[in-house]
Amino acid sequence: MDLINELKELDADMDSALERFMGNSQLLEMMLKKLPDSIEQNNGIECDIANGNLNNAISKAHTLKGNTGNLSVTPLYKAYTEITNLLRQEKIPEAKEKLQEILPVQNKIIETIKKYL
Repeated sequence: MDLINELKELDADMDSALERFMGNSQLLEMMLKKLPDSIEQNNGIECDIANGNLNNAISKAHTLKGNTGNLSVTPLYKAYTEITNLLRQEKIPEAKEKLQEILPVQNKIIETIKKYL
C-alpha cells in the first residue's frame, strides 16, 4: 500500500487532493510529507489558551485548517475548522475538547506520513 491509499483509509479525501494537484501524485505526496512539520510548528494551541494567548491559538488553528484543507486531510480539516470557529467565539472549553478528540487521529495521520519519509 502507498501513502495516498493509507490516508484514504484514515478518511482523507485523496481523490479530491489528486484533482487539486492535477493528478500529480508525486507532488501531492511531497506536500503531504511536509504536513508533520507544519503540525509540529503549530503545536501548542492548548498552551496558548492556558497562557491567555488566544490570538496565537486562533492563528495556529487557522493555519492547520488551511494546510490540512489544501491537502484534503479531511478529519483534521474539519476539526481545525471547528476549533478555529470555537476559539473565535471564545468557546474555550469546547475548543479544548475538540482538540483532545482530534489529537489521536492527528497522531495516526502523522505516523502514517512519517512511514514514507
